[in-house]
Amino acid sequence: MSKADLARRVGAGCRLTGRFVLRSGRVATEYFDKYQFEADPVLLDELASSMAPLVPPETEVLAGLEMGGIAVVTALGRHTGLPCAFVRKTAKPYGTARLAEGAEVKGRRVLVVEDVVTSGGQIAISTGRLRELGARIDHALCVIDRQEGGAQALAAHGIGLLALLTRSDLDRA
Repeated sequence: MSKADLARRVGAGCRLTGRFVLRSGRVATEYFDKYQFEADPVLLDELASSMAPLVPPETEVLAGLEMGGIAVVTALGRHTGLPCAFVRKTAKPYGTARLAEGAEVKGRRVLVVEDVVTSGGQIAISTGRLRELGARIDHALCVIDRQEGGAQALAAHGIGLLALLTRSDLDRA
């Protein structure tokens, strides 16, 4: 499936208009309901297949951020063969009490995987915590970059943002 076709399918299925409060607290008139593409196994598989070539070759572990990044990272792992870590917003106080479940991140080249990026805030927070655990992180990969400053904010934290689709792609679709 071409990038333009993917943009059309994602835009038609998940682009909503109205009044939405974003994670940052900012109010937006447009929202990308990531659960619409994450809940569609055929579309999610197409997205992951198209994202696989964007994974930097030195990557050893894919780390999906809670909650939306988990579905994306699992699908992406199927296409790359790379092990996955599932990153919580905060470590749970019971069981393993780990921040990152699944694949070990310490001393490994980790690619952070997210669904939609606006400000990049959660990626920056989670990357900082993963780095404290010994992960080596230079990049994050997302399905949609809303092109609202996230890439620039992440660059300030030493994280290059890679995106399958951008708001511009969706606007053209």
